[in-house]
Amino acid sequence: MKLLVVGGGGREHALVWKFKSSPLVQEIVCAPGNPGTAKLARNVDIAVGDVARLVELAQKERPDLVVIGPEEPLVLGLADRLRALGLRVFGPGARGARIEGSKLYAKEILERHRIPTGGYKRFDRAGVAKSYLESCKYWPQVVKADGLAAGKGVFVCQDAREACAVVDTLMEQKKLGAAGDQIVIEEFLEGQEVSVLSITDGRGLLILEPAIDHKQVGDGDSGPNTGGMGVLSPAPWVTRRLMRQIESRVLLPTLHALTIEEVEFRGLLYAGLMVNDGGPRVLEFNCRFGDPETQVLVRRFKSDLVPYLVAAADGKLAELEPPEWESRVCVGVVMCAEGYPGEYRKGDPILGLEKIEQLPDVVAFVAGAKQQGRALVTSGGRVLCVTALGRDVDEARARAYEACSLVRWQGAFWRKDIGLRREKAQAEVLGAAGEPED
Repeated sequence: MKLLVVGGGGREHALVWKFKSSPLVQEIVCAPGNPGTAKLARNVDIAVGDVARLVELAQKERPDLVVIGPEEPLVLGLADRLRALGLRVFGPGARGARIEGSKLYAKEILERHRIPTGGYKRFDRAGVAKSYLESCKYWPQVVKADGLAAGKGVFVCQDAREACAVVDTLMEQKKLGAAGDQIVIEEFLEGQEVSVLSITDGRGLLILEPAIDHKQVGDGDSGPNTGGMGVLSPAPWVTRRLMRQIESRVLLPTLHALTIEEVEFRGLLYAGLMVNDGGPRVLEFNCRFGDPETQVLVRRFKSDLVPYLVAAADGKLAELEPPEWESRVCVGVVMCAEGYPGEYRKGDPILGLEKIEQLPDVVAFVAGAKQQGRALVTSGGRVLCVTALGRDVDEARARAYEACSLVRWQGAFWRKDIGLRREKAQAEVLGAAGEPED
């Protein structure tokens, strides 16, 4: 098989790394790719938002499967264009991708079909939004840009002054562009957050093992939200009982809702969930593999991933047996450029990456880096995701942080507490999840 992978981040490096091990795959093309994928695939320099050129590339290459990594080309309808050409595609069309492309649309789906989530209100005028916030009696409140914002459109606000400043930033100053034309103000949900990804062919689901993302930039979940600072899988406090609740209360009803509304969805349905003693409630949906969740999930997915993506694209997911998973824990630590998630440094040489390749059970995935002559230099806010397997969380953490200490560039930083929420989380969700099951 020939595969075309669209995207150039850590998620795509991880997917290409996994696909390379498949006996079904003879060739991988990646657009645009990065220095990590360049070692495993043939990179073609086309931006993920350039749908016309990506379609031309697919027509030229005629891949057996196209895997679309980022949300932007999905929202722009790349999957629809490619399917119209008779190509096999893993990724929803533009209508399905709206579940991520519009926070408001996702909330309306949840409300119409009585899928558990927090209360919300929509606003398209800054003045009305600020008047509402000034009348709120309960804090925090969550302000979200309706459109795509690369993980930077969610703000947990402690009071009306802070929230009104966010509204001005989004709606008046347009700091996130058209993403802030409309905003959603949501009820703040307390509990423990978990990411559950599922492969779907529009009729059935293959639910992947859960992961815990760490969104805020600082230790102890402090500072602004980011695209993800680190990840752990499996989630130690997520029991089989809780997973059944997530399947029956969230994932299956959502797939049913999309079917009722005549939205075909073949690809990856990602639910970001908050869990407390009331059970799971939806924070957000994504229409693609998560980043950095993908980096740890592919390390633990022992089976060949390619047949599952092909079956989902062909509408034949029910014909496959469940996959085999690595029993060990995987921790992923995201190493960032100075200034992230705001304006960050670029062009700093990355030193010591070759040392990680010598460590057992450790793989570093390239996210925000580029080749500059013979040197690898930083080019993005999230530069690397360093993943490590271990018998338990402590061993995986130790290996991941040992690897991080071997790599350096000017201003590099990373969170030091990835994977340390487990004891508190176990106590907080015990009522919903039940006792751990063997």
